Amino acid sequence: MTAKAAIIIGASGGIGRALVDALPYSCVHAISRSDAPDRLGSHVHWHVCADDAEQRAETVATIGRMLSESGVELHRVIVCAGTLHGEHYRPERALRELDAETMQSVFHVNAMVPMLWLAALEPLMRRSAECVAAFLSARVGSITDNRLGGWYSYRGSKSALNMMLKSAAIELARRAPAIKLVAFHPGTTDTALSAPFQARVPKDKLFTPEYVADRLLAIMDDVNADGTLSYLDWAGESIDW
Repeated sequence: MTAKAAIIIGASGGIGRALVDALPYSCVHAISRSDAPDRLGSHVHWHVCADDAEQRAETVATIGRMLSESGVELHRVIVCAGTLHGEHYRPERALRELDAETMQSVFHVNAMVPMLWLAALEPLMRRSAECVAAFLSARVGSITDNRLGGWYSYRGSKSALNMMLKSAAIELARRAPAIKLVAFHPGTTDTALSAPFQARVPKDKLFTPEYVADRLLAIMDDVNADGTLSYLDWAGESIDW
């Protein structure tokens, strides 16, 4: 059998790092804006890359060459990019809190960056006999499930990501039917992203990054390339759009 490889974008975050450690492949390409952490396995290739198009293209070209030279096949792509709050912004609770600059930043990270990576990596994915690509979405991106309101930028950016992934799945069903896309809701995970909002989360509903990584990898092993986008939670249950 051909050896399998994986690519993790956003590898320095809580879930991303857990995935790097959990992936059972002989070749893992980890992409982050941060330098490589200590004690990485020899099978992990760490790439420091900013969000600009030139660096993204250079990184993809480098990975492509390494895959070709090593003879491994790209089997998994996982995009962990995401933001909910920052030094100068938090999720909006009311219309009066909306700010154009904040909205642009959140939409850029949560919707635009994942799609630009998908576009950049698609040629490598199409070279594989089978490739599953997962993107960290969120249940709050569901329009049907929105019963509380608020969190305008975060909800809207995750809904936008879901819609663009849906369009990509339709396109890939025609041009690259061996590629499967998954929008994944990890639940509330004990990372920096959820830290300010954990107080009211039941203990059994605050997941470790390692648990979420294991659940996502199991789900990716279970899905089939059927020409659709799957919108799933950590339990493998479908989420209403």
